[in-house]
Amino acid sequence: MSDRSNNDLVLIGLRLRSVLAALERIPRRFVAISEPSDFVSSEAGLDKLDSICMVLIAAGEEFKQIDRKTEGALFAKYPQVSWRSAIGLRDVLAHAYFQADPEQIYAICKDNIPSLIETLQLIIYDLDKNAVL
Repeated sequence: MSDRSNNDLVLIGLRLRSVLAALERIPRRFVAISEPSDFVSSEAGLDKLDSICMVLIAAGEEFKQIDRKTEGALFAKYPQVSWRSAIGLRDVLAHAYFQADPEQIYAICKDNIPSLIETLQLIIYDLDKNAVL
């Protein structure tokens, strides 16, 4: 995407806002989970695991498409997130969904989602100010 029009940037910003809104639901869903086994010890836990995994799949797919559209330029400016891992997680969950590891999902929710949300807020802010790409 060597000729990044303003329309492309607006569209990317809108897509990232949608991803951000979905990711911001994860902490609310995760609040009742105090350890990885909570995901699989009840129907409510399984519902939380399912809903969180679905958001991670959708977010990873959007990241993959945006990365392709920007030829890697956008996410390269925000190395505080492992974008390859986020995209790769989407592939793992989408293709081996029933092997989702509750410990891995727990660690992602606890350790990665807060900084991912913060970074997406920064990217959106920068896009609004035309400070990137």
